Amino acid sequence: MPSPTPSTPDSETSLAVGDRTPTDEPVGSVHDAAWFEVLVRQHATAVHRFVVRRAGRGEAEDLAADVLTVAWRRRADVPDGAELPWLYRTAGFVVANHRRKGRPVPVGDVPDDVDSDDPAVRAVQEERVREVLAALSPRDREILLLNAWEGLTGDALAQVLGIGRGGADAALSRARARLREAWSSAES
Repeated sequence: MPSPTPSTPDSETSLAVGDRTPTDEPVGSVHDAAWFEVLVRQHATAVHRFVVRRAGRGEAEDLAADVLTVAWRRRADVPDGAELPWLYRTAGFVVANHRRKGRPVPVGDVPDDVDSDDPAVRAVQEERVREVLAALSPRDREILLLNAWEGLTGDALAQVLGIGRGGADAALSRARARLREAWSSAES
C-alpha cells in the first residue's frame, strides 16, 4: 500500500525554485483523490479552527469532518484557487445545520487549553471583548470574525458571504463602525 503522505524529492532529484511536485497543488480542474489529499493537508487545520470558534471543541472534529466530506462529494463545485473560502462557506452551512438540529452549542465556551499560536482564542477570553461582540448583530459578528479570525478580505470574504465584492467591503466597513460604537459604549 502506498504511503498516505507524499514523498519529498531527495537531493538527486531536487526541484528548481518555482517547480512543484505533483501533490503540491491541484493541476487544472482535476479534482481527484490526489487533489483532495492536498486540499485536506493545506486546509484541514483552518477548517477545524473555523468550526471550533463557532461550535466549540466538543463538536469540532465531527463537524470539520462533515465539511471535508461535503468537499469530497461536491469536489467538482470547489473553485480552483478559492478552495479555502469555499470550505469556510460550507463550514458555515454545516454549523448552521448542526444548530438547527437542536444540539447544544456552547456560545460562551472557551477552551481551557489556550493555543499560544492562536491570538484569536486568547482575545476571546477577555470578558469585555465577548460582551462587545455579543452586542453586535449576528451578521456583523460573523463578518468581523471572518476578517479577524480567518483573515478574509475582498473577494474571499465576498465569496464566503455569498455577496459581491463591493457588498462585502461595505459590510465589513459597517461592521467595523458598529464595533467601534459598541466598544465606546462599553468604555462609558
